Amino acid sequence: MDTPATALVFRDATAADVDALVALVESAYRGDSSRAGWTTEADILDGQRTDPQGVLDVIESPGSRLLTVEQDGRIVACCQLEHRDDHAYFGMFAVSPALQGAGLGKAVLAEAERRCRQTWGVTEMRMTVISVREDLIAWYERRGYRRTGQTSPFPYGDERFGIPLRAGLRFELLVKKLNGTFTA
Repeated sequence: MDTPATALVFRDATAADVDALVALVESAYRGDSSRAGWTTEADILDGQRTDPQGVLDVIESPGSRLLTVEQDGRIVACCQLEHRDDHAYFGMFAVSPALQGAGLGKAVLAEAERRCRQTWGVTEMRMTVISVREDLIAWYERRGYRRTGQTSPFPYGDERFGIPLRAGLRFELLVKKLNGTFTA
């Protein structure tokens, strides 16, 4: 029997994928369906995580790609990769809640890092994570990402990013040297 880390098809998203990708991202982070996995933000944010226009903007943006992962003809994971000067930015990472915890996220992250090195020649990946998401930050740390201590405010009042259920939310910058070393 195949595991989520096998029989995966990686490809760039197209406009035809927008609705399926929005549904995937929402299912991984918002509402009761997200509670089936461990990446839920349902206790800290309500409202949407993304919308069709936001996904389409990532797909169509120069220097950006939305890496889409299919298994058995179904979209099961995705992540945004964006070339920014001397590094790549990793975002909009979502894995189907029913498949979380089986190695799929690890496989997607590794492929994303490989593609960024190969396509853009970058040696560093950056991302931002909501700082209260200690379990998620720890998951990234086990994969070589390091906390920088640099934070930026959560966009309170901009419902495109969700409706905060608590005060004090911030994004923390995580960084990984893709050549295996880290410098702050």
